[in-house]
Amino acid sequence: MTEQELQILVEKISQESFRLPFCHKASFNRRLKTTGGRYHLNSHNLDFNQLVFEKYGEAELIKVIKHELCHYHLHLANRGYQHKDLEFKQLLQRTGGTRFAPPLAATVYQVYQCQKCQQEVKRRRRINTKRYVCGNCQGKLKFLKTIEA
Repeated sequence: MTEQELQILVEKISQESFRLPFCHKASFNRRLKTTGGRYHLNSHNLDFNQLVFEKYGEAELIKVIKHELCHYHLHLANRGYQHKDLEFKQLLQRTGGTRFAPPLAATVYQVYQCQKCQQEVKRRRRINTKRYVCGNCQGKLKFLKTIEA
């Protein structure tokens, strides 16, 4: 999807779901890592994570667009536009937007095995096997592999 196609899609969703025009710029932002999109309070522009479209398709991107348009339209109307505000939650539910972005980054685990009791230990961060031992039997740990979950 190109930037121009995204702009057209956002304008179309704004008209259909909110019955209000979207008069600012919508674009993809590759620097977004964990969020699906961002609404800029000062410029009123919208940024979207391209990974949402690449990993989950257009249907999930539309839900994220609706979420950001809720922020946009409520802020321009001087109403509660933050996640905690009741007006935001009600508008989000009425339009069918998603409350949270789908997981974008895979979680990476380091797998260790105790040499004494053979128990496997999963950790997100690497540990120093010379310093740390098994929590069950205080046996020596050995690095096995790295897995994505």
